[in-house]
Amino acid sequence: MAPLLDVVDLSKSFGGVRAVDGLSFTVKRGSIVGLIGPNGSGKTTALNLISGAIPPRGGEIRLDGAAITGLKPDRIVHRGVARTFQLVRVLGDLSCADNVTAAIAFRQHPLWGDKARHQATALLARVGLAGRDAEPAGNLTYIDSKRLELARALALDPKLLLLDEWLAGLNPTELQEGIALIASLKRDGLTIVMVEHVMDAIRSLCDRCVVMNTGRKIADGTTAEVLTDPEVVRAYLGGADAED
Repeated sequence: MAPLLDVVDLSKSFGGVRAVDGLSFTVKRGSIVGLIGPNGSGKTTALNLISGAIPPRGGEIRLDGAAITGLKPDRIVHRGVARTFQLVRVLGDLSCADNVTAAIAFRQHPLWGDKARHQATALLARVGLAGRDAEPAGNLTYIDSKRLELARALALDPKLLLLDEWLAGLNPTELQEGIALIASLKRDGLTIVMVEHVMDAIRSLCDRCVVMNTGRKIADGTTAEVLTDPEVVRAYLGGADAED
């Protein structure tokens, strides 16, 4: 079966810095792939390129066999890609339900009125915010703001979900809840690429990992293989972190 996502020789420079340098990888349907590496290695830039936030300098991105390289973000959303961000972006003056309803209006096949409201309620429950439709988004805790942002991403009805450090900053209980939630999305058939530094999450969730360092891919394989690769340990994990 053809991969859902195919990234081929993707490149992006900022001034004289090659933030992404010849990156290639594929993502199978229904899998979770971890995109990992040290800070500044180009992971978020790669997500920005896939989601259309910035245009690439070179290379190709294919989704479901069709090129999406250089399309505007709204066109890429309509092709089936949604994402979250490192810095949570919710509309604090609106209710939780209105935040999600706004996203439903921008997907390829939008819903309106009661249908949109019912879907928003269901999505809030799906991410652990049941019964909080009317609560102002600005009142939410950090983890619940992340849950709301995830609900908004799911409201776009994606084939591919890009998670940019969605599990960062959570306490141990919240982390386990977050891991369980992401695992449930995979069981529902969603394909996920996740940028993440939490190794417990990577080990628990990811079928494969792609490792970047200074813009280039240095490893690509099963999670167990990648996390014991000497180059990955040297460049990213280090002696102590390799055992965490």
